[in-house]
Amino acid sequence: MNVDTPRLHDVPAVEWLADAVIYNIFPASFRDSNGDGIGDLPGITDSLEYVASLGANVVWLNPIYDSPFGDAGYDVRDYRKIAPRYGTLEDFDAMVARAHELGLRLLLDFVPGHTSIEHPWFVESASGEPSRYDNWYVWTDHTFAPVPGDLGTFVNGYSQRDGRYLANFFWFQPALNYGFANPREPWQLAVDHPDVAALRAEMRSIMAFWLDRGIDGFRVDMAPSLIKGPGQADAMRSYWRGIREWFDAEYPHAALVSEWSYPLEAIDAGFHVDFLIHVRQAAYNELLRAEPGANVLPGDGTSIFRASGGGRPERFWDEYERHYHATRESGAISIPTGNHDLPRVGFARTKAELETVFLFILTMPGVPAIYYGDEIGMRHLAGVEGFAVNREGAYNRTGARSPMQWSRGESRGFSSAPPEVLYLPVDPDPDASTVSQQTDDPDSLLSFVRSLVSLRHEHPALGGQGHFARAHIAACPATAARTIGRGYPLCYLRWAGRERLLVCVNPTGEALEAKLIVPWRSGRAERLFGDPAVEVSDTDDGLRVAMPPICGAVFEIE
Repeated sequence: MNVDTPRLHDVPAVEWLADAVIYNIFPASFRDSNGDGIGDLPGITDSLEYVASLGANVVWLNPIYDSPFGDAGYDVRDYRKIAPRYGTLEDFDAMVARAHELGLRLLLDFVPGHTSIEHPWFVESASGEPSRYDNWYVWTDHTFAPVPGDLGTFVNGYSQRDGRYLANFFWFQPALNYGFANPREPWQLAVDHPDVAALRAEMRSIMAFWLDRGIDGFRVDMAPSLIKGPGQADAMRSYWRGIREWFDAEYPHAALVSEWSYPLEAIDAGFHVDFLIHVRQAAYNELLRAEPGANVLPGDGTSIFRASGGGRPERFWDEYERHYHATRESGAISIPTGNHDLPRVGFARTKAELETVFLFILTMPGVPAIYYGDEIGMRHLAGVEGFAVNREGAYNRTGARSPMQWSRGESRGFSSAPPEVLYLPVDPDPDASTVSQQTDDPDSLLSFVRSLVSLRHEHPALGGQGHFARAHIAACPATAARTIGRGYPLCYLRWAGRERLLVCVNPTGEALEAKLIVPWRSGRAERLFGDPAVEVSDTDDGLRVAMPPICGAVFEIE
């Protein structure tokens, strides 16, 4: 690595991604403007100034389309209509205009893989009468047809149509038919079948409808799931590359962000950004969540960001670096604090522990993402007395979707409605964290996050296009308790131009000392951010780092 004349890799086609920080809003829970107990678009519009004050510059909204809300809007009934509970197209246009006025970009959640059973396409497809939509969903040729076990769940006996339909998630979310890579049955249509082509054209038209209204791109739900059957990976890549070529030609300002969680494949398929989350690989769970899966509350200390120090940093780094080095020239990885499907990062973590999480996420390459409320340390409310077990198909995900906590009061400033009619109950703790409580407190988590985001924007080396390399640990003296696993502390280098930064994070509950192998020699390390007790000094064979428990810092190496 030539650190004297480092080269920034190619700026992505969508240049604003190089400095992007995403703020993810779950619309029903963010802010209620009309007192019906459910968040809405005018409430979001009125709160965009707060988002901008964080330093976030991209807003991702979970689905706002018309829906029966069996799955929180991921069961779409009309892709071109705003759900009445959220507002109107006029409200939407006002929100887009306000976002752009504040310098914010807007991403909509796009759900291309399935609809609601109440969508008019499916109603006609299931009617048993001939329709142009007969093949827009995956149906077997009769109700008692055997089905391959590797395709998923088929529902039979639902309608007058003699056939079973494939469901993508819940039974009421029938899979749209993007074709089969290698059809094996008469009812399995090839990817170039005219009816498949008609569906694909319509979905592209829907994307254009929203892009023409001024949005800045899409986060694509279940992006790798559209084409079915063996060999689908190549066909899926070809499909999304076609969408990317269309974006580049017609909407070059707009970004494609995927829920793929495998950047090697997603970026190769044409996405600008891929979320590294809990599916398809273990890296995200290693980092923040307990194994074996995303829906396990992270209380057993096996993730890296636990004071127990029982995580496996080397396992995370190996997986992350494999994806990073393969994609850094052509796209970006996004590590989120959480999302609507995951236990909140604040579950069983103290403020100091959350600070180490944010320090890590906001100084890593790519496009960091903050889930609403994580910046004030909102609790995960599953299991809290009086909190709903399920709302709109969330089940054990419900605890991450509680109303945003703006201020003190019985509804936490989320709504003027009484508590009993709110979309979900607010945190009942009288000391629950709020925006108003933390805004003017320089020691609050909110102030910490704002300062970190500002640091990221101010230093190109920390941005999405800054270079990254892990600082390997040559030696780490054993702690007194001998409980800390290998790979701690987390230390890495960020650089751009002549700027060279070292980030060190110790999420464990014990003081650590490490000697780092880095390509730079320095007589001075200036602290830019973080715990003043973190010490970095130059030695004959590397940098020595000494860190108190649960802390982190960013240094400029001169």
